Amino acid sequence: MSPILFWLFSALMLGFGANVILNRNPIASALSLVVSFLGLAALFVGLDAYFIGVIQVLVYAGAVMVLFLFIIMLLDLKKEKRRNLRPFAVIGGGAVVAAFVTQLLIVLSRFPGGTKTLPALTGSLDDTRNIGSTLFSNYNLPFQAVGVLVLVATIGVVVLSKRELK
Repeated sequence: MSPILFWLFSALMLGFGANVILNRNPIASALSLVVSFLGLAALFVGLDAYFIGVIQVLVYAGAVMVLFLFIIMLLDLKKEKRRNLRPFAVIGGGAVVAAFVTQLLIVLSRFPGGTKTLPALTGSLDDTRNIGSTLFSNYNLPFQAVGVLVLVATIGVVVLSKRELK
């Protein structure tokens, strides 16, 4: 992966990850989490871990975020009110962040293997085909049972979130 793309996707992931915490609107926060998951999936694809990247998009950015949005809609969450920041809490939080960054820099400076490049992988690694054939041959019945379970859960959420007419 090109270093420019690595830094771009890393900044995208970290920026939208911070937006998840800082945003007061729960729907905008959930959508920021989706973009953060997509940035992480792009980093996995850049590492040639295609299966993990695809699973990151399908499972986390797809299924988990749909469930989060169902919960947000079911609970009818509104935008939070802004609270006053206490100076002691801000100073304490800043001290914890500074201590963490200092500790991280110390550990990274003492790690000698961090600057070495890894050798290229040899052979053909077709992890998607191997996982797919194992999943659909040895674990076909449990895979279909999980699919039915997810379908029943989705129908249950739709029925529970349905509003009654008065």
